[in-house]
Amino acid sequence: MTDAPSPDALPLAGVRVLEFCHAIMGPTAGLILADLGADVIKVEPADGDSTRRLVGFAAGFFPAFNRNKRSLAIDLKSKEGLALLHRLAATADAVIENYAPGTMDRLHCGYDDLSRINPRIIYCALKGFLSGPYEHRPALDEVVQYMAGLAYMTGPPGQPLRAGSSVVDIMGGMFAVIGIQAALREREHTGRGQMIKSALFECTAFLMAQHMAGQTATGRAPPPMPAREGAWAIYDPFTTKDGEQIFVGLTSDRQWRRFCEHFERAELLRNPAYKTNEDRVRARPVLRPLVGEIVARHTLAELTELFDRIDIPFAPVAKPGDLFDDPQLNAGGRMLDVALPDGKRTRLPRLPVEIGAHDIKLRRQAPAIGEHTAEILAELGLTQAEIETLNNHHIVAATAARHVGVKE
Repeated sequence: MTDAPSPDALPLAGVRVLEFCHAIMGPTAGLILADLGADVIKVEPADGDSTRRLVGFAAGFFPAFNRNKRSLAIDLKSKEGLALLHRLAATADAVIENYAPGTMDRLHCGYDDLSRINPRIIYCALKGFLSGPYEHRPALDEVVQYMAGLAYMTGPPGQPLRAGSSVVDIMGGMFAVIGIQAALREREHTGRGQMIKSALFECTAFLMAQHMAGQTATGRAPPPMPAREGAWAIYDPFTTKDGEQIFVGLTSDRQWRRFCEHFERAELLRNPAYKTNEDRVRARPVLRPLVGEIVARHTLAELTELFDRIDIPFAPVAKPGDLFDDPQLNAGGRMLDVALPDGKRTRLPRLPVEIGAHDIKLRRQAPAIGEHTAEILAELGLTQAEIETLNNHHIVAATAARHVGVKE
């Protein structure tokens, strides 16, 4: 680590991370570290991270997961480029990479290579699988969702379905950060770095632990979530008077009482068949249509005001676009003003954590290819003439900064 940060600096100020990553899993780890104040240098080839060119469903990947980073575009297959990278590694605290197994070793940037240069370096490989019989296999978020049972549990019986976001990629990046932070803490005592792995398959299996434990406890294999045996009588979406949908959860006796009292359904409270949650679970085939009829007499706005006031768990059935104007997400200016590669701007959620009085904000837009190459090489002591020579010989790509503003 570099000199001690100032008292008002972000928690990871002074930590330098080299990111050799594409898609989502690795960039998520880099994003979290960068948002928390680390100097994350995105090392990419001269034509850039291939994620930049994705379209359709994946068109938002790059701007969503690469803010607050600097871009170094460099040819690691050249002798000169590799030498520069090794010089940079000597200044780093951590490396994260999610290339195919063996790629970093072939580039002479694997853990053995970089730890010889810098014994304090923490090297985190984000892969499909941890060490074991599958470790050589390539993997993707959707592959492991099917492989570890998440797709089976998400879709209705006979129709396995991936989750509606790249949840495993994102969680894999989060566990990588947990490992890196633990290794940084351990390095304070040992003075040495170490190798860390985070993997998609094992992350998905971790999600399945609750169902595995449930199968052992009940002696029955858990059915997919749409066909599950519910723990609560009312825990469902319903259609409102104005054709919207609202999810209602009546998970306690007090919530059931408040619901019945407000809607003047005393006969439901008097009925001994509905006295406890366990009773109501058994009566679910009768109660769910009754609650549906009550909900259908009111608009979404009316139910939102009511349930908020009488403290009943509820949620509008939202779409991603509904989040742009969500008052909770926008409270205190917490949505970030993010620039897209085509010049459009959007608002995206901040890192979902509060740490004291720290302002975990947008400091840099997702970088252009090689936007910070010259800046980083100058920090290594190269002259402007040397940087220009490297650029002219295509050892590095040093593009001009875009000067895309960051709105406070």
